[in-house]
Amino acid sequence: MTVNTPTAQSATLLLVEDHADLAATVGSYLEDLGFTVDFAADGQIALNLAAETAFDGIILDLMLPKIDGITVCQRLREQGVSTPVLMLTARDQLEDKLEGFDSGADDYLVKPFDLEELAVRVNAMIRRSRGDLSDGLIQIHDLSFDPQTLRVERAGERLNLSPTSIRILKILMRESPRLVSRETIERELWGDMLPDSDTLRSHLYNLRKGIHRPFSVKLLHTVQGMGFKLAHPDDA
Repeated sequence: MTVNTPTAQSATLLLVEDHADLAATVGSYLEDLGFTVDFAADGQIALNLAAETAFDGIILDLMLPKIDGITVCQRLREQGVSTPVLMLTARDQLEDKLEGFDSGADDYLVKPFDLEELAVRVNAMIRRSRGDLSDGLIQIHDLSFDPQTLRVERAGERLNLSPTSIRILKILMRESPRLVSRETIERELWGDMLPDSDTLRSHLYNLRKGIHRPFSVKLLHTVQGMGFKLAHPDDA
């Protein structure tokens, strides 16, 4: 695997890892590639640093002293911090991965991991984030999404959506009115670690419920056997 690092030349990372030797190894490798790396050894320090500095990406261990990684990620999203998060964990169970994604993580890597793969994933995560944020506020009909604050509104009313629902909405709004396949959504959400077939269906159900009720115009449409699109019915 070859690491392409143009992103690294202008990217600052926060590495949240309580094992000093691993943090030093990962940090040195990323710095050699051109990243600027800051460190936090526990969840509380991570929250403090993320509040003070606009990082391009966060590498976040799941098991941390004081505040665990899931809680750190949840609090960041609750505070409107949209910095992409790559979660590190020794757990390889589907429910653990889904918990990480539902807390607002953007990618997931299981220990032990290859440093080259970590760098590739971090680069891809930051590039996706920069592309998503470049156009600012996205609006379709009376539904609007601000990628900077993760605020979703419809007809001026703020909608409370789960982190995964917001990530799906971001993909669909970015591509609207084009059709987006199930495979594309799953790959962007979960990379190579695809969940069972019911997982995306459940998230789409919650997203429909969140953006459609109590509004009369339905914006999320399923094209049977092909995928999904977000558009006004006149444009669908």
